[in-house]
Amino acid sequence: MTSREQHDRMANAIRFLSMDAVEKANSGHPGLPMGCADIATVLFTRFLKFDAKAPHWADRDRFILSAGHGSMLLYSLLHLTGYEDMTLDQIKNFRQLGSKTAGHPEYGHAEGIETTTGPLGQGLANSVGFALGERIMNAAFGNDLVDHYTYVLAGDGCLMEGVSQEAIALAGHLKLNKLIVFWDNNNISIDGPVSLADNTDQVARFQASGWNASHIDGQDPEAIAYAIEAARHSDKPTMIACKTTIGFGAPTKAGTNKAHGSPLGAEEIAGARKFFGWDSAPFEIPADILDAWRAVGKAGVKARTDWEGRLAKADAKLQAEFERRLSGKLPSNFDAVIADYKKKLSADKPKVATRKSSEMALEVINGAVPETIGGSADLTGSNNTKTSQTKNITPDDYGQRYVHYGIREHGMAAALNGLTLHGGLIAYGGTFMCFSDYARPSMRLASLMGIGSIFVMTHDSIGLGEDGPTHQPVEHLAALRAIPNHNVFRPADAVETAECWQLAIESKKTPSTLALTRQNLPTVRTEYAAENLSSKGAYELAAASGEAAVTIFATGSEVEIALGARDLLEKHGHPTRVVSVPCFELFDLQSEDYRKKTIGNAPVKIAIEAGIRQGWDHLIGTDGIFVGMTGFGASGTIEQLYPHFGITADAAAKAAEARLHGK
Repeated sequence: MTSREQHDRMANAIRFLSMDAVEKANSGHPGLPMGCADIATVLFTRFLKFDAKAPHWADRDRFILSAGHGSMLLYSLLHLTGYEDMTLDQIKNFRQLGSKTAGHPEYGHAEGIETTTGPLGQGLANSVGFALGERIMNAAFGNDLVDHYTYVLAGDGCLMEGVSQEAIALAGHLKLNKLIVFWDNNNISIDGPVSLADNTDQVARFQASGWNASHIDGQDPEAIAYAIEAARHSDKPTMIACKTTIGFGAPTKAGTNKAHGSPLGAEEIAGARKFFGWDSAPFEIPADILDAWRAVGKAGVKARTDWEGRLAKADAKLQAEFERRLSGKLPSNFDAVIADYKKKLSADKPKVATRKSSEMALEVINGAVPETIGGSADLTGSNNTKTSQTKNITPDDYGQRYVHYGIREHGMAAALNGLTLHGGLIAYGGTFMCFSDYARPSMRLASLMGIGSIFVMTHDSIGLGEDGPTHQPVEHLAALRAIPNHNVFRPADAVETAECWQLAIESKKTPSTLALTRQNLPTVRTEYAAENLSSKGAYELAAASGEAAVTIFATGSEVEIALGARDLLEKHGHPTRVVSVPCFELFDLQSEDYRKKTIGNAPVKIAIEAGIRQGWDHLIGTDGIFVGMTGFGASGTIEQLYPHFGITADAAAKAAEARLHGK
């Protein structure tokens, strides 16, 4: 058998596993696996550095299927190369409830899935974080321990989604030359020919963004191999435009949108079997072809064991630090550093914006935790995300700790997820809270994947003032709190900010958003508490003078207002307590007893937050009083805006008294 015949049969194994799985499920996308089988076969058999029995090996190459609808391509590869959890039964249960073979690749469902790639463009944008993570770790630990590539298979949809431009522009600027993207250039989208909606010269576009890019025949193994070899010697990221036929081999549906998102049908599959000379029964792979694929899965064993040898011989301090970072363990002195800092804050009682409190906390954290990587979407001076330790990462120096993402919130958030998924790093990035709308798809996916990305959102309310309603987040706290498995922190002062940062840094399976003010806030936690009170999500900040008639709940900048309202009510003989609520999500995780005690039995419950009411009823009840926003903001100074919208201590106290007096 010639090498070309061997290649063809190995590629056909991918094609028929994919066709058969989609057919059995009566659901799925057979066209991409059929068209891209040659690309995948060349990459996995000749270039990809991996060991199927060690899927978490730190120096493996990453393969990201950005065109996630073609998931059967990836599942077929994982099964054929011998990933233990990707059994034939899993392939047969494609898209079925409880299987590892979900409709789109889901991170954590099966080994070998590097990221969740459902929404198109996300995998491509994640890959920038993966590739940057490799360069950052390489700068810290050297070629002996970190030297791998990030390969991406993207479709037309990935390149049409706007996030792709943010991603490729950043990658080109940073010269991430170990990032190699295959574009499945098949001219077909769901509606029909791509020409219905797009005629972009994608190669020219990538070249204009600082990439090497060229056209090849995506079904010619030698052309594919040559292009990969050239990409591996490039000083820029590379895009390889692979001309393919969607549904290649299907007698009537090949090259049409009918091969994209639905099963081919028995007649079409029979025609494909005849076209390829494939006479095995559904889900059967000839023994020699399966053996050849399993050998591919084992080919990386030597590279892995050689790497383990280099790690074992590395300087003991370097080795220990590398292993600590990869394990996700924080430096042993982290808790003590935070405790000392909290003591200082309670003594100094600074009056600063929580965005400044965040910078102060990061100065301490970044000094103690060397793996943090900061950044901002062109708002560094506003987000306060840069500290003395975080100098700029550039194409000439990946050994620093700060990324200037440019005005690319969507791309930044996706890259943060890639940095986090790469391993060995804790990534955070900032923008204005209002623009969490632009970052939200990646924030949602971080929550879905269960990873610890950190999103810093400053200018968190009408308190930002004159920039006006376009920049004043009103519904954003509620919208972010609606995302499952996402901790939204809104600290009230410098102490709570330090506590919230500690929780975000420690969180490995839940991403965090820190909502931070532009305006200065007093220190409300004036006595040092060793316990991280913010970890409870809500806690009594100020007790009532007697049995509470009123409980006021508040977050962030409105805690100061709540304390002012308490003073007014106490002077009028109404015992009032204040509960600070830095994180709804963590409060909901507390015991029922703690939650009941914290909410209390006061007949009047008030919530104060410069956002909309949605989400507050589970604390104050549907009959509770809400002091906040009911519409959009306005341009004006902060001194004008809070009274204009009735978010004041006096307004809260009057509302409480009216309720107490039955008015």
